[in-house]
Amino acid sequence: METRQETPYLTVPRLRRVPGLVHGFGTAAWGPDEVEAMAARDGYRAVVLKQIHSDAVHVIDAGSVERASSSPLRGDALATALPGVLLVVKTADCLPVLLVDEARRVVAAVHCGWRGTLRRILDRTLALLRDRLGAPPEGLLAALGPCIGSGCYEVGEDVRSAFAAEGFSGALFRARPGRPGHYLFDLREANLASLRAAGVPPSNIVSDAACTHCEPRLLSFRRDRDKDARMASFLGFLPS
Repeated sequence: METRQETPYLTVPRLRRVPGLVHGFGTAAWGPDEVEAMAARDGYRAVVLKQIHSDAVHVIDAGSVERASSSPLRGDALATALPGVLLVVKTADCLPVLLVDEARRVVAAVHCGWRGTLRRILDRTLALLRDRLGAPPEGLLAALGPCIGSGCYEVGEDVRSAFAAEGFSGALFRARPGRPGHYLFDLREANLASLRAAGVPPSNIVSDAACTHCEPRLLSFRRDRDKDARMASFLGFLPS
């Protein structure tokens, strides 16, 4: 994954090779306002969620594009087969995941915080792509953007226990030295495991190892304590 010189967001070489696809993972210089300005300039309709750390996934069709422009949808994942629609998710430590079925021209954008990951929002999105939009996991490309890294993401016993109760691997958590009852959590690996288990080919998965907490060009809620600032990740196919 890399930052193209002319853009303030990160792009994925494999996704850049998909005809008609536009995408990006936001940096500190690229938030929802910048995406919406780009969409208006280039003839897209941007759909930006009111994110609630849930397992709610929305399929965007012509009617919901109109509704979302006046009343933002509540949830944490978006999917569409419509050209000319930019799906947008916002992050500042959580993990953004972009999914593409090149052959069927279907896309999805997922906001994976620890709560959404616990509720298996990525699994729900993959099932919806397969069952409602005809895009099976084995035909998907998946790109995981920057998020807080496993060396910086400290959580408590309540989080570790909740993941264990839902059947996640205990290897996602490492004891925090000198802090009993505290653990370092690998949010990225939790979602990579979901992609692999669902049948997305490992060769179709690209993951950026950048840690939002460590990289000054990225936003981190835990580091910056800014409740409002968010990076915006986006993808969609060119308007027809």
